[in-house]
Amino acid sequence: MLRADQKIVIVTRETRLQAVKKRYGTRAQAKFLMERSREIEASRRPSPAAAAAPPPEAAFAALELEDELYEVAVGTLQDELDLSDLGLKVQKIDRTYVPTFLFGPQDVVVTVGQDGLVANVAKYAVDLPIVAVNPDPAHIDGVLLPFRADQARAAVRAVLAGRAKFREIVMAEATLTDGQRLLAFNDFFIGNRTHVSARYRIEVDGRSESHSSSGVLVSTGAGSTGWLSSVFNMQEGVRRAFAQAAGPAAHAPPAQPPRLRWEDPRLAYVVREPFVSKSSAASIVAGVLEKGRELVVESMMASDGVVFSDGVESDFLPFTSGVTARVRVADKRARLVIGN
Repeated sequence: MLRADQKIVIVTRETRLQAVKKRYGTRAQAKFLMERSREIEASRRPSPAAAAAPPPEAAFAALELEDELYEVAVGTLQDELDLSDLGLKVQKIDRTYVPTFLFGPQDVVVTVGQDGLVANVAKYAVDLPIVAVNPDPAHIDGVLLPFRADQARAAVRAVLAGRAKFREIVMAEATLTDGQRLLAFNDFFIGNRTHVSARYRIEVDGRSESHSSSGVLVSTGAGSTGWLSSVFNMQEGVRRAFAQAAGPAAHAPPAQPPRLRWEDPRLAYVVREPFVSKSSAASIVAGVLEKGRELVVESMMASDGVVFSDGVESDFLPFTSGVTARVRVADKRARLVIGN
């Protein structure tokens, strides 16, 4: 039975064209400046690669097409979900309002955007059904996006009728000394908000040491193919680049990043660019946190220490000297609708 306070919440995000227009003022001004910049750069660095690159106007045309397809998808979605037979109020919000938006306990959430939007929304719409829509299947892989805009209504109806199929996705939880708490769908970053080194003490499985690094990345199963995989890509690129100078040992098979399932109750962690000195070590740099274990990180930074999740730097927990963060698997799960 439908409840009077139940609603459908459509979450959208700003397109790249909208962001560019906001920066430059108007579409025409943005187009002119972008194309002029590419023309200048091409004239400064003539090369076969530059000659083969798309013309300057092609980049802006791609933004326009992306924006048009997105607007069509959002319009289709609203038309489909506003039909009276669903019997629910439909509310559309931009992703920037999600951290402070009050979701109802029976709401159905519909995201329309890339995979990152699902991650950004899931940690605030805990335990709510999420219908994730791919606005441009021809160009967006959409690992987390099983539906097109014209399929969302059927998926929502399945949720309301209690016959939708779900995947319960494990999330991570970071808790600070003062009780502040943050969830992560894909990953946590623990470190300094600027490009200077992060100073902290790390502890896992009874071992601890002081670090100076570019921060710690803690990934869920859903995030293991994202930011975490880029660390392994960097590692493999460095190995290949220096293989000849390093000798035969460098020709060993590359290390494979962990491929954790979305439901896997484990987390993977990696320390980024650890530096060894008289006051910092680098023996605890990567591993998998088994079920029930936690990673403990104590800040040694007077300022600018942060903990943020899923790449959203603006929504962070302050992590300065004396503050300890404990990271573990969260009790809550993200509920992604995968079929009807």
